[in-house]
Amino acid sequence: QVQLVESGGGSVQAGGSLKLSCAASAYTYRMGWFRQAPGKEREGVASIDTRTNYADSVKGRFTISKDNAKNTLYLQMNSLKPEDTAMYYCAADPFPRGWAVGRELQDSVYNYWGQGTQVTVSS
Repeated sequence: QVQLVESGGGSVQAGGSLKLSCAASAYTYRMGWFRQAPGKEREGVASIDTRTNYADSVKGRFTISKDNAKNTLYLQMNSLKPEDTAMYYCAADPFPRGWAVGRELQDSVYNYWGQGTQVTVSS
């Protein structure tokens, strides 16, 4: 069992920045950030294992990173837009699995989820 605790959400004006953190209770091979806006489906934002993957909507603005020594995942979000407003979730997949390659932004890959942290971007 892996426990995930997100932090760092908040309210910011368009063009601003936020950095999300996710503390994991143990090492996990693959971690990702997902988000869900009201009335919309959850979508993958970014993932990291031996490489990083980003949704097209955040490429060039968001950066995912991981400190393995601290079992902590980060998401640096710059140039935020009102459409980035959502609940952001951290997710973890403990083990490398071949079938997950190419599916890193699909929520079915991940076994463990945090409780979420709200990000609100005002125009």
